[in-house]
Amino acid sequence: MSQSAPPASNSTTKPSPPTGVQGILRDAVAGLVVFLVALPLCLGIALASGAPLMSGLVAGIVGGLVVGALSGSHTSVSGPAAGLTAVVLAQITSLGSFEAFLLCVTFAGVIQICLGLGRAGVFTTFVPTSVIKGLLAAIGVILILKQIPHVFGHDTDPEGEMAFEQPDHENTFSELLATISDLHMGAAVIGLLSLVLLVAWSRSERLAKSGIPAPLVVVLFGLGMGWVFETMGGPWLIESSHLVQVPVVEGGLSGVADLLSFPDFSRWREPAIYTGALTIAIVASLETLLNVEAVDRLDPQQRRSPANRELMAQGAGNIVAGLLGGLPVTAVIIRGSVNIHAGGVSKRATIVHGALLLGAVLLLAGLLNRIPLSCLAAILLVTGFRLASPALIRKMWDAGYDQFVPFAATVVAIVFTDLLVGLGIGMAIALAFIISRQSKRPVRRIAERHLAREVLHIELPDQVSFLNQAALERVFDQIPEGTQALLDATDTEYIDPDVLAMIREFRDEKAPVRGVSLSMIGFDERDRGRGIDDVQFVDFSARELQERVSPAQVVEILRQGNLRFVTGRRVNRVLRPRLDAYPIAAVLSCIDSRVPAELIFDQGPGDIFSVRVAGNVLGREVLASLEYGCAVAGSRLVVVLGHTRSKLISAGVELALGARQIDAASCGEHLSSLLGEIAHRAEDVGASAGISEERKAALVDELAKQNVRTVVQRVLEDSETIAGLVRSGRVGIVGVLYDVVSGSMEFMLDEVVGIDAAELEHAEESLLALRSGAPAIVAGTADPGASAAQ
Repeated sequence: MSQSAPPASNSTTKPSPPTGVQGILRDAVAGLVVFLVALPLCLGIALASGAPLMSGLVAGIVGGLVVGALSGSHTSVSGPAAGLTAVVLAQITSLGSFEAFLLCVTFAGVIQICLGLGRAGVFTTFVPTSVIKGLLAAIGVILILKQIPHVFGHDTDPEGEMAFEQPDHENTFSELLATISDLHMGAAVIGLLSLVLLVAWSRSERLAKSGIPAPLVVVLFGLGMGWVFETMGGPWLIESSHLVQVPVVEGGLSGVADLLSFPDFSRWREPAIYTGALTIAIVASLETLLNVEAVDRLDPQQRRSPANRELMAQGAGNIVAGLLGGLPVTAVIIRGSVNIHAGGVSKRATIVHGALLLGAVLLLAGLLNRIPLSCLAAILLVTGFRLASPALIRKMWDAGYDQFVPFAATVVAIVFTDLLVGLGIGMAIALAFIISRQSKRPVRRIAERHLAREVLHIELPDQVSFLNQAALERVFDQIPEGTQALLDATDTEYIDPDVLAMIREFRDEKAPVRGVSLSMIGFDERDRGRGIDDVQFVDFSARELQERVSPAQVVEILRQGNLRFVTGRRVNRVLRPRLDAYPIAAVLSCIDSRVPAELIFDQGPGDIFSVRVAGNVLGREVLASLEYGCAVAGSRLVVVLGHTRSKLISAGVELALGARQIDAASCGEHLSSLLGEIAHRAEDVGASAGISEERKAALVDELAKQNVRTVVQRVLEDSETIAGLVRSGRVGIVGVLYDVVSGSMEFMLDEVVGIDAAELEHAEESLLALRSGAPAIVAGTADPGASAAQ
């Protein structure tokens, strides 16, 4: 085609985040919602970890205020993580005291800062997308399974308990069964009505756009219903075990200090402290990186969080948490997804949530302790359905088994083990698929029809490791004897040394024995190749081919080349300057077509002799160039190449229609004369004022075809040299019209000059015989003079 199509506009542009007062209000509301969800999680995770309840709240406050202020993430929220529960419990048990564990947390923060400075955040780039999406879906499934008991008032396990195997020797599914016999009427009614309210709120366009967060309405509803059931008493009364349980601070700040724990620095010499610190740092860093990556995928603006800065922010948070008696902090998917669904647009939301946690501890413990856990569980249950949505599962299924299997394996493994073990299993399965693909499809093989031969083009992938060696050996073994092969490493970034040794062995030993001519490109000027490039052939028109090929066969070569151009299957060539190339055709084309003739005929430089001039206009210089291309350079075919939608001819038509005036001063006297000639031709074929735009466009193309025919005749009339070559059968002349929209060619074979019609009819099979080395078949008879150019 003459011009590249403009890039398609994206009809689904991402929304811009609110700014100014609107953005602040959105973040404040989102921070409030995250606070309501984070409060029971902070307490529950501390309880499940065997740590003081206050340590979970401290971690939540630090995650909001410290990490939130330092982090570069817009939407992730940090705090105590359920994924660290087993690690925390094990470390507290092995160290013998919570104070010694706090020293581990402090040192772990220092290690995380070092990891950030060492740019360890690059780890996330190696995690497959299917595994990240599996992580999101798995957290959603866990939320659904773990929150159903709380919705019905079965609160035997803390809210933050997310592991499959529980400390009480129960598991996720046994807890679901136990809910049937341990259902609390009051809590269940609040939980179920809260679910109905959340779903109704989201489906009502008026309520959803009201700016009032549904979770806040649900919490207020829970408080009101709790008060109603308290007045009713009996089985409806909701006891403290089914309510939030924030430690009540008495005595102001001094009372807070009494509830805090501090690290035991006297044990800094113990190796176990540093082993625990390293364990916490690695596990917390992995969880943070993966969770931030997952939350970024939920962000409507698809903003990317700087991973190394996040590690350093988490490190600073863990130093502060350790010094103040808090649990380790990480970025957490649950709170991050709640933040996004509540409309949070910047890290102000996580800071607000941290400030509210601090205010709750100091001022609102009594009020918060009246919130039923069942209404908070309803909020988390809805969040779980959003993370593990049927649409996500269907999308992964449609992506193919190599995406769905790692995704499903990650979900199942995380649900039945824990986050890190499940991720490890998912990544192992994803890696197995990657290895399988690499070993089965290491190269791309293309059988290409070049000018004088068939060439097997072998493209290496961007990374060639030892996994590819066996398959590449199979490709080499399958190369037929006597084949011209091109091994292309142009787009390859790395080749394993063992693979390079195998390639050299094939080139130097096996290929010569089997008569395989192996050319190699893309290996030069790289340490890995050390001069292994070896070009046995360069695809160009050699003298022997020029002498043997007939004008009819050249027409077929150009027709096949244009077909490759239109279908996007252009030959991959070794493009090198060749002074010894012998052109097979001289092409007179119009400079207004924009695309060089070599490109639209899919020929290499030197294969055709190209002359470009406005409107294919013949002059002394143009004829001299064509005579040189045929009589001196030896071209076997003259091609007059016109094109549709010519702006030059359009200007002439507009002149004939009276829509344009000739201004010799602005466009030049020679161009003015040319436009006047085109205008006269347009008048001769019926151009008149008032014709439609469709008829005008057709008229332009009709004149372009007429111009090609005229130039073909004038070449014969004005050049006795070319006319003599045509009479002798050495040269043929053909007119061609190039469609600038489709890229295809119309060969005017009914008016071809110097080529027998029967020879044109058999040109394809005679060209095939020429390439294969058999006698060429011309007009049904053997031509002993047409042998292959080998």
